[in-house]
Amino acid sequence: MAKTNTVDSGGSQMKIYEVGPEGTAKGAVIVIQEAFGITDHIMDVCQRFAAEGYVAVAPHMFHRTGDPLIGYDKMQDVVPHIMKLNREDLEADLKATLDFLAAAGFSGRQVAIVGFCMGGTISFFAGTEWALGAAVTFYGGGIAQGRFGLPAMLELAPSLKTPWLGNFGDRDQSIPVAEVDALREAAAKAGVATEVDRYPEADHGFHCNDRSSFHEASSREAWKKTVQFINSHVQAG
Repeated sequence: MAKTNTVDSGGSQMKIYEVGPEGTAKGAVIVIQEAFGITDHIMDVCQRFAAEGYVAVAPHMFHRTGDPLIGYDKMQDVVPHIMKLNREDLEADLKATLDFLAAAGFSGRQVAIVGFCMGGTISFFAGTEWALGAAVTFYGGGIAQGRFGLPAMLELAPSLKTPWLGNFGDRDQSIPVAEVDALREAAAKAGVATEVDRYPEADHGFHCNDRSSFHEASSREAWKKTVQFINSHVQAG
């Protein structure tokens, strides 16, 4: 059953959408939103992870700027919220979410983090800050560069503490193939398992069936590999 919790994050009240599995959970997954808020897509991903046996939670990362839900065709409305993201607040939000899961009995390698678009970069960053079970990124806005006051992920990649899987579309002009391959090479220097999967027919946002860029075959394969990767690396509670 889905529910919404509220936690303190750096003095601001942040909602966390939560869905649990039937029976005993084998771990937890943090789902980091796209730049459009906690959309139906993000809630659906949480529900799918719950069906796989995980407690799934999605923190509302725009809680300091009104917690909006923005249409996929309203990119201009996204910009003010993204521009106010910064490292201090992101770290506070991630820590508040991890603390919430720890209180529920899930910590460290029992936790995975998965992010989409903007959330891909945030999830990758989390994998360099904490030793979690798995970090998975779907595309990731500007993932090779520095965003939100963070260092460039190319610089951080060798310091990954968490096994990482990256899902990228070759048609995604915002993350060129050359950058994907450079990120693959940098991450290979980390002391954890890393894997990059490229989808030749996929563009940015290929996993979201509410976007015109949705590509069903790529989405289906990326989801299968994501679940396999998490199952392989997350330690059961």
